[in-house]
Amino acid sequence: MKTNRITLYLTGFAMIAIMASCQDTITETYKVNTPVYLSYTDLRSSFKSADAQEIIQSGKIYFKDSFIYVNEFQKGIHIVNNSDPSNPINLKFIEIPGNVDLAIKGSILYADSYIDLLSIDISDINNIVEVDRDTNVFPYIIPEYESGIVESIDQNQGVIVGYTITERTVEVKDQGNNYNKFWYRGGIDFMADVSNGTPGGAESTGTGGSMARFTLNQNYLYVVDNASLKLFNISQSTNPNFEKNVAISWNIETIFPYQDKLFIGTKTGMYIYSVQNPANPEFISQFSHASSCDPVVVSGNYAYVTLRGGNLCGAIESQLNVIDISTIENPQMVASYPMVEPYGLGIDDSVLFVCDGSAGLKIYNAKNPMDIAANQLTAYPNNHAFDVIPLGDILVMIGVDGLYQYDYSDLSNIFELSHIDIYGNK
Repeated sequence: MKTNRITLYLTGFAMIAIMASCQDTITETYKVNTPVYLSYTDLRSSFKSADAQEIIQSGKIYFKDSFIYVNEFQKGIHIVNNSDPSNPINLKFIEIPGNVDLAIKGSILYADSYIDLLSIDISDINNIVEVDRDTNVFPYIIPEYESGIVESIDQNQGVIVGYTITERTVEVKDQGNNYNKFWYRGGIDFMADVSNGTPGGAESTGTGGSMARFTLNQNYLYVVDNASLKLFNISQSTNPNFEKNVAISWNIETIFPYQDKLFIGTKTGMYIYSVQNPANPEFISQFSHASSCDPVVVSGNYAYVTLRGGNLCGAIESQLNVIDISTIENPQMVASYPMVEPYGLGIDDSVLFVCDGSAGLKIYNAKNPMDIAANQLTAYPNNHAFDVIPLGDILVMIGVDGLYQYDYSDLSNIFELSHIDIYGNK
């Protein structure tokens, strides 16, 4: 095991400050979330390749060599044989606690496992093995919780896999409710070449969705966390070597590679980096917007960004923005279209796919980026959509209730090819 260590983020805190006075006391009841830990020893001995399992709660998707890889949020990765898109077959499940993202080069699959990076040999579908583990390379994560406070956290006990919830009542002095509660509202950091044959193949790389936090370029694996871009040298594919950490901004969400550039989506804007020298990403420009959640995809002279407002994402109204990047040093927004609850998106030449959450999948002819709304080709409003990967005639979409595929070879007759259920949402 390697001992490279990246500075861990502040793990959060819980504190109640009571303003004392001589007035009558009142009581205050609040929820306490006490962390449940998985020890580091158990974490690092938990990798397992198993038979196919039902998909219960999906996450990111990835495609390589006629196989679809579906992340089971924080549980592992499902492998689906997609040699016949009209009849995909769920083949295997790789158990990886804390897994959210993945990328594949050749026959090596790279995946996160809470704070570790795993290198997994998938050359033999019947003998999938962990070949390397880089420990402590990702930030320590505080899983989301619904309300209340998180009790004291002890990183020495292991990674947090959940909480036990209790109620606590305390007496406070009545100051007209002039007291404060402070807590950390945490959440998992979301990170997301076609041929026939078995998983693996030469040294080609696969294709991720727009919600991805992992991507590959030549001999480098790029991973974004909440505030930075991490570079791993994978010239020895089974032995990644962490090289550097590039500070970018807070609230990074996604990374999208296009030609010799990286387009990085954050809650406050899009950052563009050159990777002409893959070992040394260089900042080119940025486009700022109001606080929101925003993946980005690129085609030609335009970047397409979905901004999702509400909840923890921000106050901005949900929308699809079109950004002119023909002058890469000075990106400019040229069009904006209202959306309901947009998540991921994809672009194939002039065909634009937008996952509008509860409003479903929307497909547009984007040949004229200034008039996208008037050129909707079709929509699937009943398929709660999360992310897509266009593969040239075939679209792979992951949604709340299933893994869908659509044939868009004839834009006048787009139709659903297949569907694998996600049982946790039935």
